[in-house]
This record gives sequence, C-alpha cells and structure tokens, in this order.
Amino acid sequence: MKIHKSIGCCLLVAILATSHWAKADEGMWLPMLIGKNYEQMKKQGFKLTPDDLYSANKISIKDAIVSFGGFCTGEIVSKNGLIFTNHHCGYDAAASNSTSQNNILDNGFYAKSYAEEKPIPGLFVRFLVRMEDVTPQVMTAVQGVSDQERAAKISEITKQISANSTNGPTQEGEVKDIFKANQYLLFVYERFNDVRLVGIPPQSIGKFGGDTDNWEWPRHTGDFSIFRVYAGENNQPAAYSASNKPYVSKKFLPVSIKGVKNNDFTMVYGFPGRTDRFLTSYGVQVATEKINPTIVKLRDIRLKAWKEEMDKSVDTRLKLSSQYASIANYWKYYIGQTEQLKRLNIRAEKQKKEMEFTKWVSSKPEYMNLMAQYEQAYKAYEPYAVQHVYAGGNGLLASVWVRNANTLAAALDTRVTKKDDQAFLSTLNEDLGKMLRNYENTYSENADKKIFAQILAAFYVDVPKSQHPAFMTKIVQDNWAGSPEDSFKKYADYLWNKSVLIKPASARDFWANPSKDVLESDPGYLFAKNLVPSTYAKANFGTVMSDLEGTKTKLDNLYLKALLDKNKDMLMYPDANSTMRISYGQVQSYSPKDAITYNTTTTIDGMMAKYEPGNGEFDLPQSLLKAYEKHDFGRYAENGTLPVAFISNNDITGGNSGSPVINADGELIGLAFDGNWEAMSGDIAFDKKYKRTISVDTRFVLWCIDVLGGAKNIIDELDVRM
Repeated sequence: MKIHKSIGCCLLVAILATSHWAKADEGMWLPMLIGKNYEQMKKQGFKLTPDDLYSANKISIKDAIVSFGGFCTGEIVSKNGLIFTNHHCGYDAAASNSTSQNNILDNGFYAKSYAEEKPIPGLFVRFLVRMEDVTPQVMTAVQGVSDQERAAKISEITKQISANSTNGPTQEGEVKDIFKANQYLLFVYERFNDVRLVGIPPQSIGKFGGDTDNWEWPRHTGDFSIFRVYAGENNQPAAYSASNKPYVSKKFLPVSIKGVKNNDFTMVYGFPGRTDRFLTSYGVQVATEKINPTIVKLRDIRLKAWKEEMDKSVDTRLKLSSQYASIANYWKYYIGQTEQLKRLNIRAEKQKKEMEFTKWVSSKPEYMNLMAQYEQAYKAYEPYAVQHVYAGGNGLLASVWVRNANTLAAALDTRVTKKDDQAFLSTLNEDLGKMLRNYENTYSENADKKIFAQILAAFYVDVPKSQHPAFMTKIVQDNWAGSPEDSFKKYADYLWNKSVLIKPASARDFWANPSKDVLESDPGYLFAKNLVPSTYAKANFGTVMSDLEGTKTKLDNLYLKALLDKNKDMLMYPDANSTMRISYGQVQSYSPKDAITYNTTTTIDGMMAKYEPGNGEFDLPQSLLKAYEKHDFGRYAENGTLPVAFISNNDITGGNSGSPVINADGELIGLAFDGNWEAMSGDIAFDKKYKRTISVDTRFVLWCIDVLGGAKNIIDELDVRM
C-alpha cells in the first residue's frame, strides 16, 4: 500500500522549517517529514538525500531499523537478517538461557552456525511499512461530540482506521496522537515473531561499570548483543519453526570502522519512548518535590532486597538479574532527573516561557487563563501525589502476586460468561499459564516477602494518616507488633502461610482447579482486590485523580493547540511516543563544570584503568586481559589502542537503546545506549550545552566478536567499511 502524497495541512504548518524555534541538535523528528530539516543536516555534513532516509514507495534506511521487542531499537546489519542492539536489550534473552552449568550471561556466547542460534519465545521485531497523517479523519469523526464521549469516539475511529490500514495478518496498524491529541498519525508495521539470539559478550563487558557508571561519561561499556530475524515461506513472517530461514533483508546498514572525530555528523534512527517537553512548571514542581523522590525510595526497597538474595547464589542472581537491572536503571534515572531539573533551573525557565505565553494569549480569549487553570489543577493534586505513587506499580502493586490475584479473579468470572467458547478458554488458559510461569521465573520468597512488608510500612509512614485506606488501618490493628515495620512483617508471614495465590506452585494448583469460594475467602485476594486501580481510586481519591486527568488532558490539548498557533512559522517537533524518529547532530565534547572538559572518545586503556578483579561492576574476562596485554586489536585499532565508546549531541530517550548511530555516508558507527548525568532532565527539557548520547563504537563491537569471540562467521556477514 502506498502512502498518501497529501500530508494534512495542519501537520505541515506545524513543522514547516522557516526558522529555528528548535535548535538544530534538538528534536526527535518524524522521518516522513525529515526533508524539512534537510538543509540544516547538509550544513552539518550529511551526504544522503531525504529519500535515502525514508520512503514509503522504495527501499530506504527506515527498512533497516526495527522496533526490538517493543522496548528497544535494533538495526539490520546483513542481508541475512542479522540485528545489532544493546546488551541490556538482550539481557533477558541471555539470562533466560543461562544456568549455573551453562552461564552464557556471565561467559558470553557467539553462535558459529545458524543451528546454534537460540530461539527466544515471545521476542519479536517490527519493521515500519509506512506512516500517514490521519488527522482529518479523526477530527471529522469527533465533530459535535461532547467532552464525555470524545475519548470513546476517538478510540472507535482510530481502531477502525488501524483495522483498515493493514495488508494481511502479519501487519499491524496503530494510530498515535502527537502534540497532545491535536494531530494523529497512522503507523503500519510488519511483525516478525521468530527472533533468535546470535551473540552477546560476557556481562563483565556488556555491563562494565554497572550501576556506578550508569548514566555517566566517560564510559567503557561494550553494550551490544546480536540477534537474527527468521521468516517462513516466501520470506514472510511466521511463528517459530525449525524449518524457518534467516530473513532476507530489504535493507541493511554497512558497518564503518573508519572512526569518529569531534564535529563529525551523526544521526540516530530509532523508536524513542516518551518525552514530556511541554510539561508546565507546575508539573516540574510536583515531580521534583513529590513524585520522583517517592519512586526512588520505593525502587530502592526492591533493589536492596533482591541484591541480598542475588549475592547468595549464582542461580538466584541469574533468576533476578534482568528485573534488577531494569529497576536499577530507572532508580538512578529518577535521582539524576531530579538533580538536573533543579541544577538547570528548569522550573524557572518554564515559568519564564509561561509568562511570555500568558502575555501572548492576552489578545486571544480562547487561550486565556490556561496557566491559572494548570495551577489550580496541580494545587488540588499535590496533597495526594505521594499516595498516588504508592498506589501504582512502584508501590503497592510492585508485588507481582497482587496483580496476578486480580487477574485470576477476573479470569474466573470470564470463564463463566464464556464457558461455551472453547477457543477463548484455550487462549485464556494459555495466557494465564504464561503469566504464572513468568511469575515463578522471578519469584524469590525471602525478597518478595521483605519487599511487600517494607513497602506497606513505608506507605504507613509517608502517606498522611488522613489518607490511609480503611483496609490499611485494619491490617495494622489486627497485626500490631510494636511498630509498623514489625506489624507488616507479621502480616506478610500470615499471607504467605495462608494464601494459595502467592507461592507459585499453589497458584498453579489453584488455577488447575479454580473455585470462586476458595478465591473469595483467600486472604491474599482479600488484600489484592483493594488495589484494583479503579477500586482504589474511587475509595481513596474520590474524584481527585479523575478530575486531574480529565482537566490536564483538556488543558494540554488546548496548550499545544495554542503553541502550534503561536509558533506556526517555526520548526517544531512532537514529543516522543514510541514511534520512529530521527535525531541528528555531531560528535561533540563538552565541559560539565569549570576546568573540566570531556573528550569525545574513550579507549580500552580507560577500561583497564577502572579494572578491579573480583568487583562485580569492574571485573573483566581473561580473554580481554590477554588480548590487551598483547595489544591484539587487529584492524580495529586507532593510535595504538582500541576505541570503546563516543559521545554526540543527538537527542534520544528510553526506547532508543540499541539505535544505530549513522555517519554522513549512511554507515553504522555506533550503538546508542545511554545519556549523560548532566542532562538527565532531557525528557522534560532539552539542554543544548550538556545533552549527550553515549554510544559503543562499532570498532569495539567488532573486536569483541572477532578477536575475543572468534566468531568470524558473523564478521563475514557484515559489509565492513574502512
């Protein structure tokens, strides 16, 4: 199917490049409109054409970029469907294939043939087929619709557009709003469900620096892993089968080992997750003072409990390592974001822009009093902000068994209403079986019980007593043991002993022979049903949350409509929303503070300077130590050493992990894997002075595969350019 040639006029007006409202290196731009940025990209050294980057009607670089598992980005680097992405994107695949006897997470792994490549159940990649502006269809559908009916109508029309957009069962359509629901875009994807692990370095390389170096520069982390897409007959997507063949790629990226230098052009192409660049000063205030510190505290509880258990055995470490790494990553992120929002005075900067905005709208009655309405809405929310965090996935819902209990209860009801639909019941049992297996794979009784009790105790202390739910007060009264901490520990012991829904084996047994009577008398379920989000909100927030969400949605929509009007002759980009974007910039050094300048590249010499035998974060494998001693760097060396990582001023966020960093000639020079500490406010406010993307150099990647891994079969697949 071809993309419509006519783009919605409102979108063109919004992003028309007639001046520089957004700085050249700022922005995650929609590929189908990247031509609007073309002159600036050329000035920075770009040598290809806009059609080379994105075309719906012919092969372009977009056909070499994949959404990897829905949480990362990957790039095709060979004609046989080979994918490069980050180590932390492949971490779970390696951990789930590791045992204490065959520990590929710690030892590394490179397949020497297709037969050795490891299937990863549930892992998928999606290629973007095309994108299209569907704003006119959506806006026409909601004309004359009341505010109360608007969301339902938008859901209806976007589902209809998505369903009508695909060509065959392997395609998926999604309509996403941009500019806070002022515009709507359709994205059509081709999904491949047979993806196999091809290679990953030892985690002492792939995670070198651990939590200490996370979000920091200089960095010496070999953050890469390798996968392959497989296809069925006629190169079409298919479920896993031993008879599937490597996918024959439409487009793949050549890999450059020429190296990088300061001010070289760089482009990042991927699927950035979410930014909130239009958040008001009121939102920044509640984030820094209430929300972020609470999230950090709650994640810290989980990390400490898991770490205690992980240090006891290799099997437990492998079992918990993936979820530990995920939680730790954003634990440090929220610490850094809060620190940088304050250091860079982001709230004050936003207040200044809001004052300018208020002055501009003084002659536009349709936009007047917007900021006053924001202030009022946040003032009503602020007293409940801490409780709101506790009520979510970082707090009371952090215990997986709580969510599982409510899922099983809903499934039990559905089994009755759908009792004659055997296909549905079969799918339901399959889904619940997978849910319970995943739970068992990450269950640690000592840690889980400790986390549950400590989060409840923290809630009891941090949330104002006037906001305590009745069920929480009753738990303390019934289990009082001298202190909140001891009381909730006593309650946790009681639940673990009496509930059939907490321990994985008994939860499986329950679902094998489910009983509504057993469920409704189970103490675990009696606790969990209080935490169903809608139930909890109604009982403990009244209409505060729904009022804020509804008011904020309306205000955000109107605010962005006003900004699109105000900046109609200027270059604007929408917030990231997990859709394909391009950012462009340059390899660039920076000075984080007085008298300190960071160079653009790091080398293996810096890695060796950090090396500390036996330290879980800074140890290194013997293969690397021996190669370093011999200076065995092969063709990947520069100036007698081996490059490891580099920085550029590209604009990225979560979801960009694994994204290709591409040079002016369209060649892969690195894999983006992190941002820097000094600009961790970037999801809310881009800072041109400090914002940097940290990427692993392709020369280090290829050296690990070739010299350390001995996987010349993988190297031979690549188009390596010197």
